[in-house]
Amino acid sequence: MTGTPTFATMTSFLGIARDDPTADFVVAGVPLDIGTTNRAGARDGPHAIRRASRMLTDGEHPEFWVKPATLNVADIGDFQIALGDIPASLQHIEQQAAGIRHLLALGGEHGVTLPLLRALSHRTGPLALVHFDAHVDTWPTNFGQTYAHGSVFYHALQERLIEPKRMIQIGIRSPMQREVWDWTINQGVTVLTAQEVHAIGPGAVAQRVLDAVQDAPAYLSFDIDALDPAFAPGTGTPEIGGLASWQAQAILRRLGAVAFVGMDVVEVAPAYDVAEITALAAATVVWEYLALVGSSHAVSTDAIIDHRMPDPAS
Repeated sequence: MTGTPTFATMTSFLGIARDDPTADFVVAGVPLDIGTTNRAGARDGPHAIRRASRMLTDGEHPEFWVKPATLNVADIGDFQIALGDIPASLQHIEQQAAGIRHLLALGGEHGVTLPLLRALSHRTGPLALVHFDAHVDTWPTNFGQTYAHGSVFYHALQERLIEPKRMIQIGIRSPMQREVWDWTINQGVTVLTAQEVHAIGPGAVAQRVLDAVQDAPAYLSFDIDALDPAFAPGTGTPEIGGLASWQAQAILRRLGAVAFVGMDVVEVAPAYDVAEITALAAATVVWEYLALVGSSHAVSTDAIIDHRMPDPAS
C-alpha cells in the first residue's frame, strides 16, 4: 500500500482538496444546534464526521467498486449561520444551498433539513423523502419553539416541500403523543418502526422504499439516532431498540433505483461519542451514498433535477 496513511489524511471529507461549489457533488457542514431539545453539541458534528471519514479513503467501495473521493466531489467547508437565531439561520442556510446542484450536508441538528428542502424543492417541486430516524419529527412545535429539530417535517409537509405519499420514515421508535402519530399517518406518510425493520429485514425495507418513492426525485435525510445507541451513542436524543449499522448499510445499498438529488446526515454530537463510532457511522452513510449515486447502478438525475414535478392537486 502506498500513498498517505489514513491518520495523515486532510480533515476535509474523505481528504478531498477540491472546494468548487459547482462540482457534481458538494459536501458542506451545517453547524447549527440551537433547536435541540435534549443534549446539545451537534454543531461539532461536521468536524467530527470529516475527521472520521479518513477511515474510508484507502480503497474502493467493496460492492459498487467506485472510490467516492475520486468522483467530481468537493468539500466547501461549513455554511454560515446567524448566531443564536433559528429563523435567520434557516434563511442563511437556504440561500447558501440554493446554488448547489447536488448537496451532501453534514449536520448539525435535524432542523437544518428544512432550509435544505426549501432550496432544493424550488428546482424540483415537491420531493420524495427517505427518512431514517428514531423520531417522526412531525411535532407542530417543540416546547414552544416553532422551528426546533423535532418539527422539521411538520413544516416540510405543511409547506408542500415533500409529497407525503412519497415519504417513508424508517426506524421510528420514540415515545410520542398519539395525535402526532395519527397526524403523520393521515398525511399519507409510510412509517416503518424499528421493530418492523428488524422483523422484515433490509431487502423488504428497501422494497417498501422503492414502492413509496417510485420515480420521483428523492431526498435522503439520515438522523444518526436511527441507529441504536450501541452503534451511535454520540447523539442528542438516543433511543434504544434502533437499527444496527449493518442494517442501515444494507438498506442503502439496495436503493440504486431511487433518483436521489440530495442528502444530509444529522444529529452527530461528538461530546457523547465513544471511540468515534458515531462519527464513523455518519461518515460511512455519506460514503455509501456517494458510492451509490456515483456508480453505474444509480439512476441518472440529470433530467430530473431541473424539472418541476406537476402539482398533485392539479
